[in-house]
Amino acid sequence: MSLPRVGFCGMGTMGAAMAANVARAGFPLVVWNRTPGKAGLPVSLGATEVASPREVAAASEIVVICVADTPHVDEVLFGADGISAAAREGQLVIDCSTISPSGAREMACRLAGQGVAMIDAPVSGGSEGAQKGTLTIMVGGEAADLERARPVLAAMGQKITHMGPIGAGQVTKAANQVILAGTYLAVAEGVVLAMKAGLDAKQVVEALVGGAARSWVLENRSGRMIDNEYPLGFRLALHQKDMGIALELGQEVGAALPVSALAAQIEAGLVARGYGDDDNSALARAIREWSGL
Repeated sequence: MSLPRVGFCGMGTMGAAMAANVARAGFPLVVWNRTPGKAGLPVSLGATEVASPREVAAASEIVVICVADTPHVDEVLFGADGISAAAREGQLVIDCSTISPSGAREMACRLAGQGVAMIDAPVSGGSEGAQKGTLTIMVGGEAADLERARPVLAAMGQKITHMGPIGAGQVTKAANQVILAGTYLAVAEGVVLAMKAGLDAKQVVEALVGGAARSWVLENRSGRMIDNEYPLGFRLALHQKDMGIALELGQEVGAALPVSALAAQIEAGLVARGYGDDDNSALARAIREWSGL
């Protein structure tokens, strides 16, 4: 049985790597990015670059979206040259962006009016996971739509979990970002505490990764905090955006998120100072500065 034709909108740090893995898996692939010229890797693997989301939809049975925020997804879907302009009954949209749960539900409802199914499938794992095809994918939507999407998702990630109806994937991603915010802050504080006390912080990390403090952040981002260098893995500005989504959701459902509120405030200050394109481990910049490092 032939593989479905796939379209991919969004060739950022995550999207280009994810699309490349879809191409490597053998899917016929069409790609688009708002700024041309960023699809070099998937194109080198056989993908065809087109000039609009409308052209992506016209050439595809399944369309994947991976862009920055709720308004960007809305524009890709419903803009003047968007996916909906060429959508056909029976198509499937997989949104891997991180957006508001209410936005996902509203957009899915609009697409359903055209006979187009949608699942929200935000991802976690950073640029490393996108490159290696080892992302964790949290899915909201109908079970049958997930099963149709599963071969495409499996090209991009290792762990695919159905969380519930449309929007549930985005709620899960908000919880993920809340947990990460606290973990980044805690690791930054622990690293700075060790440095200020005169210990070799890298040796401290080596000691801690075998115990209860072990985490992905401690293992993979503490070195950046120690060196005070933050090459891009996941942009600080995007994590700040995700914190806004989580805090808004918290208000809607009545959940207290004091650590997330603090992280969002620190991130806003760093973004205002021009650090928005750093990896979000750059939260440690603030902890270091306040500690005189």
